[in-house]
Amino acid sequence: MITTVTPVAGILDAALRELGHEPVTVISARRTEPIDPARRGFPELSDSTAPRGLDVLIPRDKWSMEPLLRAVRPDLAICWGFPWRIPLAALQVPRLGSINSHPALLPRHRGPIPVSWAIRDGDPSYGLTWHRMDENLDTGGILVQSTVPMRDDEFSFFELGPRLTEAAIRLLPRALERVAAGDPGDPQPAEGVTWAGHFGEDYVEVDWSKPARAIHDQVRAWAFATPAAIEGPLTTLDGRRVKVTRTSLVEPAGSDGDDAAIRMNAGDGPLWVVAWEPAESDRA
Repeated sequence: MITTVTPVAGILDAALRELGHEPVTVISARRTEPIDPARRGFPELSDSTAPRGLDVLIPRDKWSMEPLLRAVRPDLAICWGFPWRIPLAALQVPRLGSINSHPALLPRHRGPIPVSWAIRDGDPSYGLTWHRMDENLDTGGILVQSTVPMRDDEFSFFELGPRLTEAAIRLLPRALERVAAGDPGDPQPAEGVTWAGHFGEDYVEVDWSKPARAIHDQVRAWAFATPAAIEGPLTTLDGRRVKVTRTSLVEPAGSDGDDAAIRMNAGDGPLWVVAWEPAESDRA
């Protein structure tokens, strides 16, 4: 297993064992900076959080993954939520190759933040693909796909993650069947390719002249755009620059007192700002 996601490692370990497979190790990327668990919703994978009975490997960089994998000699590598682009030499170490779970209907939304782009583009659902891994990012043969309905009230992987994970685990047996048969997967079509790259300055500022739905989706999209080099979405509330972290299309229940949601007028009606925090430029 190649992942940095603690809950997924445990769930994937259990699912593989139930299917009669024997996980041998889990590889986690070494972080240059610590991630606040409160922001992510779960702790980083480490020796204390990894599934029991597995070796835990933490390479210093992506180039050291190949020798580590050679030492373990796995039949198959399964990748999930890994932050590095893994070199082809490492992907080819397992005799059956390497596969990845990508939260998009490939070839749509290849890249690092597909969930954010599904929201930004107004897709009716999230996609999910198990695919072969090759030298390029998210371009390998498709093994199996499905979709997961969107919900307006999800603003973190802590909320959405369990639903994506459950769907991916349901598809895993079919993906493994095709791998075991030596099936290269279905080639990705040339049509419908989009890139889910990190957001730029054009999507930072909240434009209150836009429809409430568009602004609500902007806030939701930014909530899943991690890690991000820039901060968003930003607006001004009561004379202060803030990052909006949660909104609602309907007035929240009990919206009064010191923690009351702020009613804002969007281009076509009201939108409630439920949660926000000071923008980095305004933090003391």
